[in-house]
Amino acid sequence: MKPDKEILLIALGGNALIRKGQIGTIQEQFENLKVPIQQIARLSQKYRVIITHGNGPQVGNLLLQQECCDAAPKLPLEILVAQTQGQIGYMIESTLDTELMNIGVFTQKIVSLISYVVVDEADPSFSDPSKPIGPAFTEYQAAKLPYPTKKTPKGFRRVVISPKPVTIVEKREIKALIDTDFIVICCGGGGIPVIREGRSFAGVDAVIDKDLASAKLAEEVGADRFVIATDVDGAALHYGSSQENLLEKLSVEDARRYLAQGHFPSGSMGPKIEAAIAFVEQRNKGAVICSIEHIQDAIDGKSGTQIIS
Repeated sequence: MKPDKEILLIALGGNALIRKGQIGTIQEQFENLKVPIQQIARLSQKYRVIITHGNGPQVGNLLLQQECCDAAPKLPLEILVAQTQGQIGYMIESTLDTELMNIGVFTQKIVSLISYVVVDEADPSFSDPSKPIGPAFTEYQAAKLPYPTKKTPKGFRRVVISPKPVTIVEKREIKALIDTDFIVICCGGGGIPVIREGRSFAGVDAVIDKDLASAKLAEEVGADRFVIATDVDGAALHYGSSQENLLEKLSVEDARRYLAQGHFPSGSMGPKIEAAIAFVEQRNKGAVICSIEHIQDAIDGKSGTQIIS
């Protein structure tokens, strides 16, 4: 029998683990996780919960380690994404288990799921690698690398494709788990990107945006609420300027208009707005973009940017 509780999907940004100015030690990451996870522990008593998460710094560190050592064979990006899903899944799950016990909950079921996401090999991004990942190189070093690079403010960095998610492969398993009241941690880093080859799948060197993958999962499992938790209070017009204006409510129509006007850059707030729009249009339910510190308030309508139809 399906539980009566609504389904809540919370997409945690990378700052849930590593804050600005930190080097990202394991101790720092565990301490940072307490902030969102304490809230999620309480929310899990009212909702069926799915947690997704970013993995940018963690994959970046693995790539840096590979560049520093030639003694072991290099691993493809899809494998590194899978490694971080296991790593971060463990960190979230163990922190959540502790926080649940702190509020007197000892029987809540939790599972971390290695998950992959289908992309379309006809996606335009396949002919235009543009997503920077990994360490920075000098121009001289970049010229000798076996993969494409792009000049960034940090130096020359490897670029990979960033296609749109088509479907979450494990959506049925995830739905079955939450229907039996598991808290599910999945789609880490946007999922392991794969393309279909007949009835099987093949991994590709790509990065799927975590928020877009989360919106697709929220649609496919029938989520009732979609929360994108990040390092700012919400979406704002003229962000970073003296005219900055935090938006408490935002219709899909206005969101599209502001997106087209360039208020939400592609490297930061843009994908979050696109993900929220996709969820609201597909599910006819609201989404919210909020800070990591105020997830519970945002669900209650007291914080963040509420995106509505």
